[in-house]
Amino acid sequence: ELKLKDEECERLSKVRDQLGQELEELTASLFEEAHKMVKEANVKQAAAEKQLKEAQGKIDVLQAEVAALKTLVLSTSPTSPTKEFQSTGKTPFKKGHARNKSTSSAMGGSHQDLTMVQPIVKDCKEADLSLYNEFRSWKDEPTMDRTCPFLDKIYREDIFPCLTFSKSELASAVLEAVENNTLSIEPVGLQPVRFVKASAVECGGPKKCALSGQSKSCKHRIKLGDSSSYYYISPFCRYRITSVCNFFTYIRYIQQGLLKQQD
Repeated sequence: ELKLKDEECERLSKVRDQLGQELEELTASLFEEAHKMVKEANVKQAAAEKQLKEAQGKIDVLQAEVAALKTLVLSTSPTSPTKEFQSTGKTPFKKGHARNKSTSSAMGGSHQDLTMVQPIVKDCKEADLSLYNEFRSWKDEPTMDRTCPFLDKIYREDIFPCLTFSKSELASAVLEAVENNTLSIEPVGLQPVRFVKASAVECGGPKKCALSGQSKSCKHRIKLGDSSSYYYISPFCRYRITSVCNFFTYIRYIQQGLLKQQD
């Protein structure tokens, strides 16, 4: 009986030693797995912090660009053209979307009394469903392709009439530069006149608008792309060009996702 008990004790002792060894191996494995998980979590946290820092940097850059654009738009507001029109005794150009009458005036050159244009009825609830559906389709998939129905309508009814000038060849080049975002406008006097390499007839001058061909006081000049030629423009032509530029800038922001989606 003692011999059998000794054998049983020996067997139980081996079982105990085996269980202890397995427990040590399991503990080591758990510690190793926990260490691996902590390491992976630290790596993911470092990557997330890096992405957050980069995103904050991009946001700061975009905010700075937006602030600069706002400053540029405010600095190029059409205050001087209005004052000039008032000083010459002509009817000032009024803000508002009088599409048909302003188009005929721009294309025909007639001195139509703009005071006869009726203001927009702001409380009108009726909308052009066809145009609205074209806008919604464009808003779902914003594009700069001028052949899409929404932009095609804007080109025909707004952009083409707005950029219709007597010098049609130069007007086409201006529209192309606006579309490519390569047109620059600067006040006259930033650089000496000797830097203007083209002839005075082609580029106009401080007293002659290169787009309309009329004798006007030109306080600004434009440059198309990398060209070294400057074209002097009157305040009224400058206002029409900057209006189109502002429109293209806005829809580019929508296309690039820089504006929040709103109704």
